[in-house]
Amino acid sequence: MKQYFKQGATVLTLLSASIGLTHADAEVGQLQQQVSQLEQSLKQLKTQLAQIQNQNEAVTEATTADVAELSADAETESDDDQSFVTRAELQGLQSDLENYKYQVQRDRDTKTALSTRQLLINGVVQAKASYIDEAQRTPPTGTNTGMAVQDRHSSFDLGAVQIGFIGNLYKDYEEGKNLDFNLRFGTSPQTGTNNSYLNLLDAQLTYHVLPTLSADTGRLSVTLGQQLLPFGQEVQATEDLKPTINNALFSLPGLGYGLALREVGLIVRGDALPTVDYGYNYRSPMISYAFGLVNGNGANKSDDNDDKNFIGRLRYTLPAEYNSWLRELSFGLSWYQGKSNLFEIDGTSAAFAGKGDVLRKGFDIYYNHHPFGVTYEYVQGEDDTYISQTAQTYKRESESHTGTLFWNFGEQFVKGFRNQGRYDDWWPKSYQAFYRYDTIDRDKNLADQTVDIHSLGLNAFFAETTKFQINLNHVNNDITNKSYNELVAQFQYGF
Repeated sequence: MKQYFKQGATVLTLLSASIGLTHADAEVGQLQQQVSQLEQSLKQLKTQLAQIQNQNEAVTEATTADVAELSADAETESDDDQSFVTRAELQGLQSDLENYKYQVQRDRDTKTALSTRQLLINGVVQAKASYIDEAQRTPPTGTNTGMAVQDRHSSFDLGAVQIGFIGNLYKDYEEGKNLDFNLRFGTSPQTGTNNSYLNLLDAQLTYHVLPTLSADTGRLSVTLGQQLLPFGQEVQATEDLKPTINNALFSLPGLGYGLALREVGLIVRGDALPTVDYGYNYRSPMISYAFGLVNGNGANKSDDNDDKNFIGRLRYTLPAEYNSWLRELSFGLSWYQGKSNLFEIDGTSAAFAGKGDVLRKGFDIYYNHHPFGVTYEYVQGEDDTYISQTAQTYKRESESHTGTLFWNFGEQFVKGFRNQGRYDDWWPKSYQAFYRYDTIDRDKNLADQTVDIHSLGLNAFFAETTKFQINLNHVNNDITNKSYNELVAQFQYGF
């Protein structure tokens, strides 16, 4: 029995040991599996840690660069401005701006000329002195002593005093078809009176039919009102642009044809085929033209008959570049034709004697290439004149020649020098020497009807709108059978 118990105990012991070994083997397997999993997790953690370290290094480098750049900018800003704007400084700036606005508004209200539309005010004044070696003598007429002059050799005069207003009534921003106006008043010295009469010179409206925004296209405008005639060169030039002090003989009334006097009418002006150089701001049309109808009775007057006078001009300019020696060489033709009233004078009474023809034909040459230039004008006139003694109409034929040679010294006539920016009131000093021959034959069919003038002169331009002129004139007047010399000096300034 005991033996059975021993054998049973032995069997139980062996079973317990085998069971324990079996459990131990199972636990060892589990532990090995866990260790393997831990090793894999550790490898993954090492890989992730390496990636995070690489990212941190890149971020650190970028952050370091940004910090360095910000530091440099901060240092630059600190060099430019070492302080911040305080509230008091900001309030001071606001106060200064308010004061400036008040001052501008006050100056506009109390010291600024205003107009409803765009306006440019300009003018010219001529103050001159003259000496003639031939005594000027005009005896009194009856009891009228106001026009009498006794042995005058010298005199101080105002050649011309003018003020003008130029403006815009309608501005076309899309095509430049603007509507402009020009209003000009002037006076001249009066003999025998101390009154100065301010006369209306120009009063006109101009509408630009074609666009004016592009320099390489043609122009076309219509001008209505009192204006200068588009005849030749001398007639169209305003007083501030003429090189000589005295006007050409053919343009004056009396001895000449009176073409410089304004006329009231409608004139069309235009040009075509322009040569343009944008670098030099140069524009020269090959063809320029003008034509229209005027009263033919002078300025500030209504027409004295029912016939309108025709005026026309055609000018051809060589299409040359700015640097070409042929630049500004042009040829012009002018034509003026109309009717004038004829009168039969009998003692102290006068009566109409019909109408007579008036004809003016002109040819001109213009060449101006710095530093020298030349101009020439030829005008031929035909006028019907009524002779009361024979009750017949006589056609008076006349002609005139005007030629000018000039030479420029200085930089004013070069646009590049004039456009230089200066802080002071700077203007290039320039001089212009010239010689002019001016002659007119009042009646080619009669003797002793010629007046000749030889002129030497110097123009000094010492400010933008101011010049000094001195002319020495030698006059041969066959009509009065006199020959004399005249010295004229003149200051001309504009604004």
